[in-house]
Amino acid sequence: MKNIKSHFVFTKEQRSGVFVLLVLIIVFQCVYFFADLTTDEFKDVDQQKIAAFQKEIDSLGLLKQSDKYEVRPYNPNFITDYKGYVLGMSVAEIDRLHNFRKFNKYVNSAKEFQKITQVSDSLLLVMSPKFKFPDWVTKKNISNRYSSSYQKDLNKAEAKDIHKATNLEYKLAYRVVNFRKKLNGFLSFDQLNDVYDLSEEDIKKVKQKFVLKTIPNIKKININLASASELASLVYISEYTAANIVDERMLREGFNNLDELKYVAHFPIEKLDRIKLYLTIN
Repeated sequence: MKNIKSHFVFTKEQRSGVFVLLVLIIVFQCVYFFADLTTDEFKDVDQQKIAAFQKEIDSLGLLKQSDKYEVRPYNPNFITDYKGYVLGMSVAEIDRLHNFRKFNKYVNSAKEFQKITQVSDSLLLVMSPKFKFPDWVTKKNISNRYSSSYQKDLNKAEAKDIHKATNLEYKLAYRVVNFRKKLNGFLSFDQLNDVYDLSEEDIKKVKQKFVLKTIPNIKKININLASASELASLVYISEYTAANIVDERMLREGFNNLDELKYVAHFPIEKLDRIKLYLTIN
């Protein structure tokens, strides 16, 4: 019994050590529970990330909840503050839409809606299936996609391509191709004016559906040195006109600029701009 009791008897130094240990434990516990050891920079970054992440979770949670109420198709141009909140949009995103609409402007696609409101991709993915735009907007978007598919090179298109894209008569489409072959390729859309029986409306249709990507490499003819036969090789210049050009050149002792061709007898002045594409004075 005496030996057992000796284990619970402490000397003065031992009692002091136990007291100091207890004090240290209490101090460390207080520091752990009441002191904020994180730096301001760490807190700011961490809070920003947490807030952004929480916002995304809340938005998706609200959308999931709104599905229970069967959100019907709607025009995103008329989203109210309450509806925007239910759909998961932030106040700033709703305000951007309303500020855009103040000027009587409308978004006509999901992509444009995201550009204006700056909603996240994940939120747009959930919202966009419910977007419903007016019929004329839908038809316009389909028409734009259809027309863009016909942006082919006019210098490589076949008659059937032109007919399909513009709904021109086959004979007119063939005339466009045949005239292109005589020119060795169009240099300008203005040359469509020289296709027989092709109206301004027809030309407009071709311009809307085609582009000139492959421009032919044309060696220009020197108007002050060429013979009449060389000039007559151009589609636009007949042998008679070529002879008149040579005569006028001799009278003037050479042309100073191409615009002087309008003084040549029986020169097709209305085609001067197109003819100038093939000539030079140097």
